[in-house]
Amino acid sequence: MATTIRFKPLFPLSPLPKQTNSPLTSWHSLPVSRPFFHQRGFVAVSVAFNPQGNFDDVSLFADDDESKVEPPMPPSEGRFNVVIDNDAVSSLDLSPFQAATGMKNPLSVKPQEFLERSIGFTINYTRPDPRDPRELSEYPDIRLWFVRLDAAYPWLPVLLDWRAGELARYAAMLVPHQMNMKMGVVFNPEALELFVMNKVFIVYSWLKHHNIPKPESKANDMARMLGFGIGYELYDLVENHPLQE
Repeated sequence: MATTIRFKPLFPLSPLPKQTNSPLTSWHSLPVSRPFFHQRGFVAVSVAFNPQGNFDDVSLFADDDESKVEPPMPPSEGRFNVVIDNDAVSSLDLSPFQAATGMKNPLSVKPQEFLERSIGFTINYTRPDPRDPRELSEYPDIRLWFVRLDAAYPWLPVLLDWRAGELARYAAMLVPHQMNMKMGVVFNPEALELFVMNKVFIVYSWLKHHNIPKPESKANDMARMLGFGIGYELYDLVENHPLQE
């Protein structure tokens, strides 16, 4: 049986603040929206992990009291499958990822093949205590492994097997959250928002650097999978003020 986990922001989201001089609030005037939030400000994402830690399903439109997980989406055919175990996790060894994908050097990775095939993870993690009820995203050593992976390959989210839910599971490994008996995994909403915006900037620049057509559309699709809408005006701002090489 799969364990159902529901993802929601930690607190209800209030209306966007008025523009101020603070860099933490004035950026809300940029073309970023949350089209999938419920009226009360919650976003609900249902997530299922099987006993091996494989991600089964994500549903962005779950209702507070009637949420149910849709039938699991199978991994995309032909995807790169990364298998990690206790040894890799405990030693922060990224070689299973590198061997499965062929990504030895992050600087030499060409995105096209991975965009076509996508990447997924199988986590074969044996719990030290079989009675430990924690989900995989609650184990600090597993999360640290993903933190190192993300630091080495910061554009990785755009290459994941989205239809099989890998993007949401990846976010759960990196974004602060708490476990709640009623709601399951509860994301800190500001942390999730910052995570998404950070990845949008990284992914857009990386795809554009490699001449991938319409990189802004791919970045927007990624953000939308996590419940955020990004206006194309954002990329106009980026293009109007490019980084000097």
